[in-house]
Amino acid sequence: MKTIRLTVLPLLLVALLCGSAPGAGLEEKVREHTLKNGMKLLLVERRNSPTVAAWMRFRVGSVDERSDERGIAHLLEHMRFKGTRTLGTTDYRKEKPLLDRIEKTAQTLMAEKLKRDKADPKRIGELSRELGRLEAEAGNYAVKNEDSELYARNGGVNYNAFTGKDSTAYMVSLPSNKLELWAAMESDRLRNAVLREFYTERNVVMEERRRSYDANPDGKLYESFLASAYVAHPYGQPIIGWMSDIENLSRTKAESFLHRYYAPVNAVVAIVGDIDPQKTIAMVEKYFGSLPPGVPVPPVAAEEPRQTGERRVEVVEDAEPQMLIGFHKPTLPHKDDYAFDVIAMLLADGATSRLYRKLVVEQQLAADVSAFAAPGSRYPNLFVIGATPRAPHTVREVEEAIYAELERLKREPVTPRELARILNKLEATEVHSMSSNGGLAYQLTEYEATAGSWRYLVEHRGRVAALTPADVAEAAKKYLVPENRTVAYIKKREAAR
Repeated sequence: MKTIRLTVLPLLLVALLCGSAPGAGLEEKVREHTLKNGMKLLLVERRNSPTVAAWMRFRVGSVDERSDERGIAHLLEHMRFKGTRTLGTTDYRKEKPLLDRIEKTAQTLMAEKLKRDKADPKRIGELSRELGRLEAEAGNYAVKNEDSELYARNGGVNYNAFTGKDSTAYMVSLPSNKLELWAAMESDRLRNAVLREFYTERNVVMEERRRSYDANPDGKLYESFLASAYVAHPYGQPIIGWMSDIENLSRTKAESFLHRYYAPVNAVVAIVGDIDPQKTIAMVEKYFGSLPPGVPVPPVAAEEPRQTGERRVEVVEDAEPQMLIGFHKPTLPHKDDYAFDVIAMLLADGATSRLYRKLVVEQQLAADVSAFAAPGSRYPNLFVIGATPRAPHTVREVEEAIYAELERLKREPVTPRELARILNKLEATEVHSMSSNGGLAYQLTEYEATAGSWRYLVEHRGRVAALTPADVAEAAKKYLVPENRTVAYIKKREAAR
C-alpha cells in the first residue's frame, strides 16, 4: 500500500527530523552515494541518541516473478535468515554434500508428483522418506537463528524483513558503534547465502498460506478481489503464491532468482542515526564495494487491459459479511495519483471523513470503512474502499451508500475546511512516521525503490498542495465509474443456502 505523505509546516518537520535550526530541511540532510556496483546509499546523520537504523531494500518483489516462480520472493525472505557458509552452520564442508543430495531427491520427488494420476504412490513415499531422512541429517549441522542471536548480543533490535509486491526489505536497529557488525553480516549474506533447510521452510510457508488465506475469510476475500481486478498484470497474483506454486518451488530455482536480483544493482540502503557520513561511506565501500553488481530487475512487460465492465466476486464463508470495491487508477507520479491521496482521506480518514460520518455515524450501516491504494505503487494500481456492514444491514445497502457518496464527490467540490483538515492530518502523519530512525529509513528506501527517488518525499508536498477542488472532482469522474470497478464481498455460509 502506498503511504501518503505531505507536510505544510516544514519548520515543525525539520525540528523533529533533524534537531537543527529552521531551514535545514530533509533535502539538505540526506547524503547520497552510489557504489560502482550500483548499490545506492542514503545517509542521514542524527545525533539525538547513540543508535542507528540500517535498512536494505531490494527493488524486487512478487510482481517480478515469472509464472513458474510465484511465491519465490516471499520464500526467499524466509530463507535469507538461514545463514551463510560461515554463519548458521557448524561445518559447511560436511553440510554441503548433504544439501546437494537433498536437492536432487526433492527435484525427483516433485517430478514424480507432477505426473499426477500417473504418479507412482510407492515411489513418492520412498522419495518423501528419503528427503525427510536427509533433511534430518543435514539439520545436525544447522545452527538456528545464529544471525538474530548475534545481533541481539550486540544490542540489535527490530531485526526483521518483509516482502511486498514491489520490493523486499531487511532491517535492524543497533547501537551506532556496532554498525560495522551490520556491514560484515549483510555483505556476507549477499556474497555467501546458503538456502539450508529449504524444503522444511517451504512447508512452513505452505502452512502460513493455509492459515492466512485458505482458512482466513479476510485473506481469501482480498486474494479473490485482486485476482479478479487484474486479468493480465502480476499485481493480481498473491505475494505468498498459490498453494500449487509453493509446492513446486525448488532450491535451485530460488538460488537462481536470488543470485540474479538480490544484488547491489537492485539494492537501496538507508542508514539513519548517530553516524559520521564520510566514515560510513568508507565502511560500506569496504564491505560491499567488491560484490558483483548482479542483474537489474527488468520492468514488467504485461499491461493490464482497460476494464470495460463491472466485475463481481462472491466469497461464501462462515464469517460475517465484508466488502471491497476497487477502481483502477494511475500510480505515482501521475497527477491523478495525488488527487487520490486527497480522495482517500476525504472519504475515510477519521471520524469527520465523508464515508465514515455517513455510513458509520449517521446511518449506522457499517461498523467501519477504509480507503487506500493497493496492491503496489510501481505500476498502475487500485483505489480501494473497504467496509464491514453492521447487522442487520446488508452488503448491498452499504454498497449503494458508498456509491451515493462517490457521486456526491463528483458533484460537490472538496471544501476549504475539508482540505485544511486533510493537509493538517497528512502533516501529522508524516512527522510521526519519520520521527524515528527506522521510520525515516523506511520512507527513504520505499520511495527510492518505487518512485525512483527518495525526493518524492519532498516533492509530494507541493504537488498535493497545488491540486484544486476541480482536479479532485475530475479524477473522481474519470475513474470512479461502474465499468472500472471490481466488487468482492463475503456472504455468510448460512445465508448462501
